Amino acid sequence: MTIDEAVRGPARRKSDVLARLERESDIWVASADAHGVPCLVPLWFVWHAESFWLCTRGTNPTGRNLRDGGRTRLALGDTRDVVLVDGEVRVFGPAEVPVAAAGAFAAKTGWDPRTDGAAYVFFQVRPVAVQAWHGVRELRGRHLMRDGAWVA
Repeated sequence: MTIDEAVRGPARRKSDVLARLERESDIWVASADAHGVPCLVPLWFVWHAESFWLCTRGTNPTGRNLRDGGRTRLALGDTRDVVLVDGEVRVFGPAEVPVAAAGAFAAKTGWDPRTDGAAYVFFQVRPVAVQAWHGVRELRGRHLMRDGAWVA
């Protein structure tokens, strides 16, 4: 977006966000431990059935933080095309993850963690808040989801 382009309305922003979730495969995952020590890592993801599905080792800091904290902030984009998502986390072992979610993850990423060792776990992130904006000009109206419901 350039400085002279029109500011997007809520419906357009939501449509743009959903399109990005389908085409992008990497997302920044922010978490913190019980002492508030932050952790920020990029992970592969798939958007499936109105949730983000991530996978990492359950024993690494991100896996522990997501499991123990039960929430996360996800981020796409750079400072000129931002999507921020606050979400609630559920944890699934390789044997418990819904087959459709694991299959969607494997189809998008080319990797099936269920066959790569028991240390990997899946994390379902259900969004409760979504913000999206292109630069400072779009800060007003950036809240697209609140309390788990789309406002657009």
